[in-house]
Amino acid sequence: MARDVSSQFAPSWYSAFEGNNSQGREQRMRAFVRLWRAFMRARVFIAAVLLALQVFVVVTNTGGPDWLVLLCSLHLSAALVVLYAWRPVEQGRPLHIQWMLTIGVDVLVFALLQSFQLGGLNFTPLFALPVLLASILGSLALALATAAGVTLYLLGAASWSAYLLNDISTASFLQAGLTGTGFFLVAALANQLAIRLAREEALAASSQAVARAQAQVNELVIESLTVGVLVVDPHGVVRNANPAAQAMLLGQVSPQAAKLLLSARASWHHLAHLVNETFALGEPLEAETSIDNEDRPSQRLHARTRLTAQGGRRAGLCVLFLEDLREVEARVRTEKLASMGRMSAAVAHEIRNPLSAITQANALLDEEVQAPAQKRLTRMIDQNAQRLSRIVDDILNVARAQPSQDQRSTPSLPLDQTVRQITHEWSRQNQAERVLGVHVHAPAAHVGFDPEHLRRLLINLLDNALRHASGKPSSIRVITQPSGNEHIRLSVWSDGQALEASVMRHLFEPFFSSESRSSGLGLYICRELCERYGAQIAYQRTRLDQREGNEFYALIPAAGPAPTREPTQQSLSYPAGDSIATRTVQYGNPLSGDAPLATR
Repeated sequence: MARDVSSQFAPSWYSAFEGNNSQGREQRMRAFVRLWRAFMRARVFIAAVLLALQVFVVVTNTGGPDWLVLLCSLHLSAALVVLYAWRPVEQGRPLHIQWMLTIGVDVLVFALLQSFQLGGLNFTPLFALPVLLASILGSLALALATAAGVTLYLLGAASWSAYLLNDISTASFLQAGLTGTGFFLVAALANQLAIRLAREEALAASSQAVARAQAQVNELVIESLTVGVLVVDPHGVVRNANPAAQAMLLGQVSPQAAKLLLSARASWHHLAHLVNETFALGEPLEAETSIDNEDRPSQRLHARTRLTAQGGRRAGLCVLFLEDLREVEARVRTEKLASMGRMSAAVAHEIRNPLSAITQANALLDEEVQAPAQKRLTRMIDQNAQRLSRIVDDILNVARAQPSQDQRSTPSLPLDQTVRQITHEWSRQNQAERVLGVHVHAPAAHVGFDPEHLRRLLINLLDNALRHASGKPSSIRVITQPSGNEHIRLSVWSDGQALEASVMRHLFEPFFSSESRSSGLGLYICRELCERYGAQIAYQRTRLDQREGNEFYALIPAAGPAPTREPTQQSLSYPAGDSIATRTVQYGNPLSGDAPLATR
């Protein structure tokens, strides 16, 4: 019957919690102290009742001698002293003076009251208190010894009564024997029940420790998951959400006490509909959906629902799992491109040497020839050789391992100043001063970006815009402005034709291009550069100056406090009368209460 507590459990990860002897001893001691105080309060209550009874007997002159009042007063005082001035002895210790001052005093007082009390009062049932006290708080030997002492007293009292009355009554001896036997049985049974209760309490404490450890591990796992987890009730109220789900829905982690309602925003209605269908059908559902954010790129999600049972078959809560499809596609894309990237890098490296020889030979040939037709041929060779060289550089840059960036070592760049410098150089090299408009509205903004990488990001976007723009004045726009409290928005807009759906699906994939003369690596490199510095890049179709156009924008984390939203007049190539407005995006952050930014 006395099995080890740890044997109740199968082997688990939490054996350290199960076998913590000091913690289990402390819990047992706290339980023992609570039980001990309950018995001591019961002793005080019984002593107070006995004192009141003796005072009543003395006043009415219907009981024993007056000194019994003094005896009851001393008994009450002793009980109060033990309750408030003594600390309990740990269970299982040998006989101590404290037990003599509790069990011994009770037995002595009850025996004196039983012996000297006149009238029909019987104090024999009171002996059950010291017997129970010894059985539950002490050892079995102490319990049996207390029961034996009470039994001997009862038999002795019966013998003394027979001696005084000179009449041996069998009934009195039989009554004393039966009462003593009852006390023995109470002592044995109460002690066994106390041992079993202590064992079950230790088992419950161990189970509680294991459950607490399991809950802590579950919380850590859920908080570190990249999959969003939402717990939704039948009314659409989000009871709990892990940080990944909060970032998907809100773009930031909200306080723990914040409550969300899936029907509160139009972009969440499809999730609320999915949860309602799950409750209505009573079975798990799956769906692919998207969240259109106002200040962030829209997210494509794979949503799965599961129901928790409550009250039989009735559904209690719905657990909604959200997985960002971009991460899934990125993992698949990485696996597919791993082998192809190594092969492409090897091929590009082998092309470099003969390409350099062709370029040098063409340069020597260009010095020799004089005829215009031959000069035109050498220029064609030089242009195509440069194009091949750029493709080779792009492939090698993609295949080259990129170390992770340390935010402390990343330089902090003034965004507006850097953008003006890069766009000025690019417009001169491409003779695009007339078609380019630069509008900078974040004069105090700094971003953590390598200068060369930011230059490459912006030039790739500008080159892409130049290929698709109409060539009219201000057909290409570069705009900077704050977005929310922690990001800066850098966008490149052009008035080109809308992209086809088949092109948009593979927009940022490597080696994909709608033009035959492009390597298809420009936008892919832009995305890689943004992800390296914690930025996000996305595409949308917007209206600007009453003209439809394509906009590629990057949300870059600010390298310090986000600047205040004050419009400025810093701009280059900004024709009079132009205004900037968007149809599908707001630059304000709805969570922080910011108003949409006025860009003029």
